[in-house]
Amino acid sequence: MSAAGQGPNKPLKPVKALARPRFPARLDELLPQAAKPSSLPREHLAKPAPPSVPSRGVGMDSVAVRRGMVQKIAALGIHDAGVLAAMDKVERHLFVDSALVGQAYEDTSLPIGLGQTISKPSVVARMLALLVQGRPSPLGRVLEIGTGCGYQAALLAQLATEVYSIERLRGLHDKARANLRLLRLPNLHLLYGDGMLAFAKGAPYAAIIAAAGGEAIPAAWTEQLAMGGRLVAPVHVDAQSQALMVVDKTPQGLVYNRHEAVHFVPLKSGTL
Repeated sequence: MSAAGQGPNKPLKPVKALARPRFPARLDELLPQAAKPSSLPREHLAKPAPPSVPSRGVGMDSVAVRRGMVQKIAALGIHDAGVLAAMDKVERHLFVDSALVGQAYEDTSLPIGLGQTISKPSVVARMLALLVQGRPSPLGRVLEIGTGCGYQAALLAQLATEVYSIERLRGLHDKARANLRLLRLPNLHLLYGDGMLAFAKGAPYAAIIAAAGGEAIPAAWTEQLAMGGRLVAPVHVDAQSQALMVVDKTPQGLVYNRHEAVHFVPLKSGTL
């Protein structure tokens, strides 16, 4: 890993907050037909972080263990300093079940309940690297489709001025909220709702990233992407396989670039 990737993260400068949904929020409560923007209360996920946040998980308190994971990711060819620094800072063991903390820093996906998984660190890093490549740092407002346990949302909060993250499974939304409350990230906002509809009230987005793969990228995602913005998502290329797709929104239209094969849980509509 490069020296730039080993250094501590510089704190994000405070940004002027937009009108934000109350926490937790349901998308069906926030769409225009349900409420006017002026009637929506504001709320942060939590207050600014204290000087230190205690780690949990036996044997996982050492920075060296996490740094070893980051060094392996760098060895795979992911060299973006911001992405590596974020992964060096965010403690992955906080987002896995206590019985699995011994595997938290291995390059493997792990179950998080309700048939869902936390992705391999190398896959998360690759997607984030594609998202930020050639973009201003930090990114502006970012939308994440599929909060899961909250790990990628925490990483995005290190890379963007503001992050909205949507989860359709209430059990995972609640788990992510509990996990992320420990980190007290004031620029991160969790939503419970249908990610296929995205979140129009926060649009336009400088970047959108998805943690589930569908047959195609929903129109709502590209519509809510800002001009010059980028979207990274897994997409089915045939009945059996998926690949990472990067979509750039340009004045000439949408530009699609297909990358390596991946395997994500299926993209579904509705809430449970």
